[in-house]
Amino acid sequence: MSTLAYDGTAMLGRQLRRVRNNPGLVVLTQTMPITMLLFFGYVFGSALAMPGEQYRSFLVPGLLVATAANGIMTGMFQAAQDSHRGVMDRFRTLPMSRTAVPLGQAVADLVVTAVGTVPFLLVGLAVGWRIEGTAPKAVGAVGLLLLFRFAATWVGIFLGLLSRSEEAAGQLGSATFMLPLLSNAYIPTANLPGWLRTVAEWNPLSAVTTALRNLFGNAPVPDGSAWPVAHPVAGSLAWCAVLIAVFLPLAVRGYAHGER
Repeated sequence: MSTLAYDGTAMLGRQLRRVRNNPGLVVLTQTMPITMLLFFGYVFGSALAMPGEQYRSFLVPGLLVATAANGIMTGMFQAAQDSHRGVMDRFRTLPMSRTAVPLGQAVADLVVTAVGTVPFLLVGLAVGWRIEGTAPKAVGAVGLLLLFRFAATWVGIFLGLLSRSEEAAGQLGSATFMLPLLSNAYIPTANLPGWLRTVAEWNPLSAVTTALRNLFGNAPVPDGSAWPVAHPVAGSLAWCAVLIAVFLPLAVRGYAHGER
């Protein structure tokens, strides 16, 4: 087994034990999307032009992507916590791959996200959401969702390593709740003012959300949209590739140098 694979597996195990030892945080992060689905689906659904059940079908993919974007927040907080408590300093003294530590965190986050997606989808089915597309497309939608979560986590790890304190990382991470509000995760963008619609449709969340809706068969691709939304699968893959290509090496370099 290569050094990276061996060390990465060890770091993955450490991160999963870390999650197991914080059950309260796991429960909170897994129940929050379900709570938002029930609240938004029944409260906002009655206020929008779309019928409530149809809005809930529209909302489920949006909440899946909004939850995936929270990888920025969790990645940021965990990286900042390890960095400012001296854990990463101890790892740097060991003869191990410099990529293994952030990679273990990112992969562990992906495993937890994959497991946590199951109860959310079950609740979605209970409130009227259905997979209207084919099984291969549905599998592709889940794969795309996890890829976006993986990309978002690398953004968070990099920002966490740059943060001045755990508190600063937590405050900055909480600001990511604005990202879904500036996208089509919760509402269609067709009726937004021109400039705001452009901003929303170039938000990576909009491309991934549209791709999931299209792959699940919940909604067609809207007409007259910006390129990432008009070509949602290609746009989503492009956004994920850019985020990983930029922030993965930056996060690895930030960990290796240990400079804040």
